Amino acid sequence: MLDLDPAFRVCLMPLFGLSDEHNIFPDPHLAEPSGLLAIGGDLSTARLKAAYQQGIFPWFSEGEPILWWSPDPRCVLYPDQLKVSKSMRQVLRKGHLRITMDQAFSEVIARCKSIPREGQQGTWITKDMQAAYIALHEEGWAHSVEVWQDEQLVAGLYGISMGACFFGESMFTEVSNGSKAGFITLVGWLKEKGFQLIDCQVHTPHLESLGAILIPRQRFLGELNRGLAVDSLSGNWSSYFDSSSS
Repeated sequence: MLDLDPAFRVCLMPLFGLSDEHNIFPDPHLAEPSGLLAIGGDLSTARLKAAYQQGIFPWFSEGEPILWWSPDPRCVLYPDQLKVSKSMRQVLRKGHLRITMDQAFSEVIARCKSIPREGQQGTWITKDMQAAYIALHEEGWAHSVEVWQDEQLVAGLYGISMGACFFGESMFTEVSNGSKAGFITLVGWLKEKGFQLIDCQVHTPHLESLGAILIPRQRFLGELNRGLAVDSLSGNWSSYFDSSSS
């Protein structure tokens, strides 16, 4: 998920400047060693979709220009390589947490935006980013997973879906193992639906513990292209997901 270490934000100048009129990006292989590729443009749904289709994503702070990234190596999780610990299997079996999809997208992204994170000051989910991903959700491209306890939203995550690829963005939790339960449930469901690739963007020990690995950018882009050739499962996912099976 895109909850990046501040050390990742090392960049050199000059950068590729994006046109305000055309949703065209430079070749991702031209990114700086940090992964930073371009600056500028906007957060329209058309531009965001074009970015994800090329393995590029936005990440910047409030008051900064829009920055676009394509890191190398890339952190990914293959659905059939998900690792679920014995303790997490017990958590899921107990049924204390109810998991849904696309029932509270705006609230999930708002909670991801506001929750404090160790080692980070403020949030990269700016007001403009929040509005942009809500717009993607309304068009059926961005999706949320909600984790409920006693009818209270206690954890969740969101990301983008295109073809057979899911691009994870951020997660939050207010209870032990909450976001992990939501993520594990999502990955299992994506596997059932034939998804081939989950883009985790940047490595973290948490993601590695769940089975995520680092692969070269070139390999990632090739697998991304193959995944995008599959028809997208767009629209609201709540009608596809049976919470009783989670």
